[in-house]
Amino acid sequence: MNFELFIAKRIIGNKTYKSSVSAPIIKIGIAAIAIGMIVMLIAIATGLGLQQKIRDKVVAFNGHIEITNYDNNSSDESQVPISIDQEFYPNFAEVEGINHVQGVAQKFAVIRTETDFEGVVVKGVGADYKWDYFEAFLIDGRLPDFTKNRNEEILISQYLANRLDFKVGDKMQTLFTERIDRLPRLMGFNIVGIYNSGFQELDEKFCIADLRHIQRINKWEADQIGNFEVFIDDFSKIEEKTVEVYKAVPSMMNATSITRKYYTIFEWIKIFDKNTYGIIAIMIIVAGINMITALLVLILERTQMIGILKALGSSNWSIRKVFLYNASYLVGLGLLWGNTIGLGLLFAQKYFKLFPLNPDTYYVNNAPVYISWDYIILLNLGTFVACLLMLLIPSVIISKISPVKAIRFD
Repeated sequence: MNFELFIAKRIIGNKTYKSSVSAPIIKIGIAAIAIGMIVMLIAIATGLGLQQKIRDKVVAFNGHIEITNYDNNSSDESQVPISIDQEFYPNFAEVEGINHVQGVAQKFAVIRTETDFEGVVVKGVGADYKWDYFEAFLIDGRLPDFTKNRNEEILISQYLANRLDFKVGDKMQTLFTERIDRLPRLMGFNIVGIYNSGFQELDEKFCIADLRHIQRINKWEADQIGNFEVFIDDFSKIEEKTVEVYKAVPSMMNATSITRKYYTIFEWIKIFDKNTYGIIAIMIIVAGINMITALLVLILERTQMIGILKALGSSNWSIRKVFLYNASYLVGLGLLWGNTIGLGLLFAQKYFKLFPLNPDTYYVNNAPVYISWDYIILLNLGTFVACLLMLLIPSVIISKISPVKAIRFD
């Protein structure tokens, strides 16, 4: 029989204990842990969710790794073509963890209407294009079909549709420049779908059309493209895989990760990690201090009991364990309430989108949440252990209590 646990259970179950002087302080300590857990869960879930959403949107337009010709400049327009007949296409077998490779090309263009015009980048894609991300972005119409003969279907963003007053089914007049010394070429496209990624920096720029149009305008052969886009399984290994891809492609080609191409964006979202760590540290310290206060009050309230246990031969460590068991129960109670309320709020946000965000600032329309049992379990274990370690400090006061003085204490 665990003697210390038995006494701790009797203290917890004692009705006079629940209406004692320490009861309000204990409730405050439990509330502090619960609130701390709620804040930490929300900070981690929204921080990770926002990082993943922004990352996925950048990946949707560029892939994880871009393979380009070294002669290409840093602009959005494909300059020097690459032959699609490469050993790594369509299956990049030499590097593990790559799930898809696709060939694309980009061309600057001007969309012209009767009253307005807008500069865009028309991205030419083929039958190998990975539409998974844009299926989630699609808000009207359908995705283009480039698996058969060349067609004039095009996918535009909601930003462009609103700005130029376009809708699904409209015909869009687009001007392409072949060479500086030649007049622009006018080409008509049929708008079959409208997307909204929420990432205005990219939405205002990209339209998606048939790759064969870009090849024809640039006077390229049917087997020539602007660049390859590579998709990997594990984003955390993107830098490692970029190096492997770079070593595997021919010497005249370069491999660039999207974290380098969009360095500013990815450095910005890394700040979320630092903010999250800071919030976790502050919340654990606040919860720990409240529990230390509650434990000190409990010890002072049970001074006579401590004196009697010492007089009966109990060691200081044995008595400390009684109060640590008691404190563990209170910490666990706070964690239970914190997880219940915190996860309830996260699931409500995930399914009902209760809290919107400004897409101009955060690149998303509502606060995204990422829920994983891995970080939930680690967060609970870390908080529980950290609180108990902090509670070892006030429990030392038990060793300073004299049995004779304690029994006489009133």
